Amino acid sequence: MEKGFLDKVEDNAAVRTWSKMTQHEKGDSLAEGYVSKLWNFTRIRVTQNSLQELKEIWDQWNDEVRQLFYSNHGDLPYLFDMKVDKHLFRALAQFWNPTYSCFKFEKVDLVPTVEEYMALLRCSKI
Repeated sequence: MEKGFLDKVEDNAAVRTWSKMTQHEKGDSLAEGYVSKLWNFTRIRVTQNSLQELKEIWDQWNDEVRQLFYSNHGDLPYLFDMKVDKHLFRALAQFWNPTYSCFKFEKVDLVPTVEEYMALLRCSKI
């Protein structure tokens, strides 16, 4: 099993290298000087919904039903106890690139890290 994991990591490293090389050679697909106008139209309103009813449903399920839920939806139940950080959402909205549907910080593109996380978490799909 460990061997398979290491193979995925090597494959992801190859994908990242190929991605960087291709972007360096061919450049961006955006027009020169393109600046997103999304921030001018973006309004962020953050609310924290009450998840008490969902927590109660989860607590009523036996281990077999929970395992079935996990196999279909992953670690979604862990989000029941997560609080929304509205300041984080507002800060991240400035770095959202709608053209690529990812966050960009200066010249750092977070897309290659998705494959890395998939390999580390042994996740076959997103």
